[in-house]
Amino acid sequence: MNIALWVIQVLLAVEFLFGGATKVFLSTETLMKMSSPNAVHVPIMFLRFIGVCELLGALGLLLPGIFRIKQGLTPLAAAGLTIITIGATVITMMGDGVGLAMIPFVTALLCAFVLYGRSRPQAHA
Repeated sequence: MNIALWVIQVLLAVEFLFGGATKVFLSTETLMKMSSPNAVHVPIMFLRFIGVCELLGALGLLLPGIFRIKQGLTPLAAAGLTIITIGATVITMMGDGVGLAMIPFVTALLCAFVLYGRSRPQAHA
């Protein structure tokens, strides 16, 4: 179970590092060009805030476990990312439909799995 959680955490961290960096560092014009024509447009400052949250959440998925310090932060990071991806699912459904909303929905399920797996007390061998 621990290995599966680590694999999922690393994959999610890569996804959120890339997505967060895109939202934070790309220009407003570039971000607008990247969005689909049907997408629900959100204010740029909110998008940048979500990007910062994604970057911090990605770090929270990895760093506490790597350094074995404050490991209780990992489920909190997973909870925050679950909330963000549920919001992304709703926004995507409103604009692009259910088909494309499956991507953030599956990501939300994976974040919830990490939240569940890392918040359970670990058995000591």
